[in-house]
Amino acid sequence: MLNGRSNRVGSELGAICGKCGDIWHIVVALSGDHIAQVQCGECGARHRYRPSGGTTAGGANRRKSTARKSASRSRKSAKPVIEPDASRPRRSFDPKHSYEAGDRLLHPTFGEGVVQATLGATKMEVLFEVGTKLLVQGLGGG
Repeated sequence: MLNGRSNRVGSELGAICGKCGDIWHIVVALSGDHIAQVQCGECGARHRYRPSGGTTAGGANRRKSTARKSASRSRKSAKPVIEPDASRPRRSFDPKHSYEAGDRLLHPTFGEGVVQATLGATKMEVLFEVGTKLLVQGLGGG
C-alpha cells in the first residue's frame, strides 16, 4: 500500500528524476508489492523508483491530476516575473544544490532559465524559454 492506495502500474506518485529533476512520475513496473520502475512525466525517462523528499512513499509530492500537469506546461510568459540577477554567475542545475529567486540556471534538458520562486526547501519554480517548470532543489544540503 502507498499512502492508503494500492501500488498499481499506471498510478501517479512523486519520485526524483535524475535526468531532469522533476518529481511527477508514473509507475511502470512492480516487483511484488514494491515499485520497481517509474517513468518521468516530464522527460519520459524510465528509472528505478527514488522517493522524493526522503519519504518512502513519495505521496506528499504526488500530482493530483494530469490536467494540473497540462496547465503548468502551458504556462508561458514572454517576460520573466523575476528578472535574472546578472551579478550572480549562471549555475548548472543540480538537484542537490539550493537556489534563490533571480538565480540563473543552465538545465541539461530545458536550457537557460531563471528561478522565479522557491516553494519550500525542496522545490522551485523556474522560467525557461519553453515555459515554467517545477524542479527539485536542496536534496543534498548544498
